[in-house]
Amino acid sequence: MTEPRLTFKEMCAKYDVTPRTLRYYEYIELLSPERVGRSRFYGAKELARMTLILRGRKFGFPLEDIRQWLMIYENEGNEAQMKTWIELADRQVAELTEQRTQLDETLSELKTMRDQTAKSLG
Repeated sequence: MTEPRLTFKEMCAKYDVTPRTLRYYEYIELLSPERVGRSRFYGAKELARMTLILRGRKFGFPLEDIRQWLMIYENEGNEAQMKTWIELADRQVAELTEQRTQLDETLSELKTMRDQTAKSLG
């Protein structure tokens, strides 16, 4: 039984990304598909990496952090990668919490100004 392989077009469809995005991820060495002539094929390793990349983007991690985190697995193994993940996640949680605080303050100010404006109109 052979490992599943996706073509470039299938990869774009499966992960709902543009061809430009997929090419960029290859360019910055987040992904390294197998090349046969001009065709690209993505195996299980690349599918797993793409899942992690998109999850990292969803959580707001910069691509460089994601790239370095994936390299840790290649160079140092799973345990080192997970320890680094915890550090990155702690940092991101703190940053997102600060952003939420700022957003809550901005919403409160906007609502107050809106209410004052509506009140002044009668």
